[in-house]
Order: sequence, then C-alpha cells, then structure tokens
Amino acid sequence: MKIALIHDHLIQEGGAERVLEIFQEIWPQAPIYTLFYDQKKLGGIFKGKDIKTSFLQHWPGALNHYQWFLPLMPMATESYDLMDYDVVLSSCSAMAKGVITRSNTLHFCYCHTPTRYLWSDTHRYIDELKYNRLIKKIIPLFLTKIRTWDQLAAQRVDYFIANSKNVSDRIKKYYRRESQIIHPPVATSQFYISDKVDRYFLTGGRLVGYKRFDLAVLAFNRLGIPLKIFGQGPEEHALRAIAKPNIEFLGKLSQKDLAQYYGQAIAFIHPQIEDFGITAIESMAAGRPVIAYAAGGACETVVSDKTGKFFDEQSWEALADTIVRFKPENFKPEEIKAYAEQFGTERFKNAIKNLVEIEWQKLKSTQIKCF
Repeated sequence: MKIALIHDHLIQEGGAERVLEIFQEIWPQAPIYTLFYDQKKLGGIFKGKDIKTSFLQHWPGALNHYQWFLPLMPMATESYDLMDYDVVLSSCSAMAKGVITRSNTLHFCYCHTPTRYLWSDTHRYIDELKYNRLIKKIIPLFLTKIRTWDQLAAQRVDYFIANSKNVSDRIKKYYRRESQIIHPPVATSQFYISDKVDRYFLTGGRLVGYKRFDLAVLAFNRLGIPLKIFGQGPEEHALRAIAKPNIEFLGKLSQKDLAQYYGQAIAFIHPQIEDFGITAIESMAAGRPVIAYAAGGACETVVSDKTGKFFDEQSWEALADTIVRFKPENFKPEEIKAYAEQFGTERFKNAIKNLVEIEWQKLKSTQIKCF
C-alpha cells in the first residue's frame, strides 16, 4: 500500500499539525503534499520529511501573507500529482480534501472542520479582516465561488473521519456526507498531577478572535484574580491592551513549562466554541478541572461536576459568575486525569491505522484481477 499525506498548509503549529505529525509516525515513508511550508514557523517538527509544496510556495509574499492567494488555492490543490498512490489521507480544514486521485485510489479525509470561513463563520471572518471597506465588499464574490468548489471537492472523498460529533454534524449539513468519529490525539502522558496548586487560573492556545480570550480578560479584569495566558497569535496585542496587571501573558511555552502551568492552575478557562478542544484535554490530563462555555467540542469532552463546570452564555459576565461560584475542592485530580486518558495518542494511532488498512483490504479484495 503506497500512501500520501495531504495537509492544507504548514505555516503554523496547532492541533491540525499535531494530527499530521501522528500520521507521519504511522506511515514514516509517506510524502506530505501541502500548499505552503515554513520550516521556521513549525519549529523543525517536519524537518527532514519529504514535503512537496504547491506552485504557490515560491510566489512573493506567500509565506507571510498566504491569505492573499486564496482564489488560487483550489487550483494549486488540484495540481498535486497523486497518480502513483493507492491511498491518500488528507488532514483538512480547508482545501486538502479537493485533491484529484485516480479512480481506484482510496481517499480518507480527517476533517478538523468544514472550512470555517466558507460555512459556519463567513461573516465573522470578513468582519475581522484587516482590510479596507472596498476590499471587504469584494471578498464575498471570491468566497461564493470557492464555496461551490469546496462542496464539490467534498464529494471526491471516499471516507470522511470527523474529529468530534460537532464536526460530524457539520459535515452532514454542509457536505451531505456521513462520517466516522475519531477524536484527535492528545499527548496525555506528557502531563502530570502537580504536588501543589497555585492561586492562578490558566487559559491559552492560539490567540485568535474566535477563541474569545477577550471574555476571559474582561472577566478577570473585573474579578481581580490572577489569570495566566499562554500562546501567541494576531489577537495578542489587543488582549494585552485591555488586560489589567492581574493578567500575565506567558508567550509560547516549552512542553515542560506548559505541563507545570497546567498542573498548578486552579482551573483552565475555555471560553470558545471549538471543534474539539485539545487544550481542555491537556488540562484534564494534568488533573485540573475546566471551566468551559457549554457549546461545541467541550460538550463531548468535559463532564459537568466531574471534570469541570459549564457556563451557558458566551459573555464575560456569565464566565465571571461561574468563576465566583467555582469550588476546586469538589474535584478529584486522579479521577480527572483517568478520564482524560481515553483521548491519548496510542488510541488515535490504532483507530486510524486499523480503519485505513481494513478499508484498503476490502477494496483490494473486490478489484478485478487480470491473469
């Protein structure tokens, strides 16, 4: 079985890139096809791997302003030559599912989400763009065309794999396709229950608008309780501008430091709607409860009164009220950590590998053989 891996673009480090990294561990000889690759921004994660980029890679400004090339991304994705492969496994939240394969190639798509800026978050995406009013009026014309391509591209996939029920429901709504749910891998073994718990709450990840870290900042501004925020992203400057002195920005952390901050926090704040939500699992793997907005992937991963607490309205007032009422002594770190282990990396590896191999063997057994 000759397999190729497809990824939207390798220009930032996040949950999708972690999934691709695990795919590479399962099939180390498989090449990776991607629109753009910036080794510096990936911290050397895929250094030395066989990475095949699209023709957009070397265009001026491509790595720093890849959004400019959105109208060309469908064509660039279709340009990959995959005729030599028996199986294609795409890691996709945008274009990767649109690759063209030969008729007897199996295409599995691990879908992190149907493309947010085309479907569920179109209006917010346009509002948050740092462009003038005229350009914002033109952009929807391109999105309509790409949205049509995206829906057609989804029909090229043989098997959709969703990272959560939340995403599975979206795949069915937008693409009219069924999917199997396999939760993404979380390196639960890298986190541990700390001997002491400090006086701060913790939140963090990629500092982008939809994750609503502004709600956490506003809530803790009012409460005056210590909050630590890890991670980097385009919203960092705006968040720092409104944060009071009780809020500390930690930047990008090493794995060792991240585990320590998780383990010593009173609880982890999860104010966003996530497709799945790896940071919440990481907190639970360290034995610490999660205070989460009751929507999206958190409803599949956080168990109320056992591994965390929910707040029902996505507002800083509702979050602050939940924090005031929160009683960390009611939670047992050992039970929280034991629950989180079900989302570990080995479980993910086995599920993906078994699915691909079983379906490939089924296809082989039905193919007509010539003698």
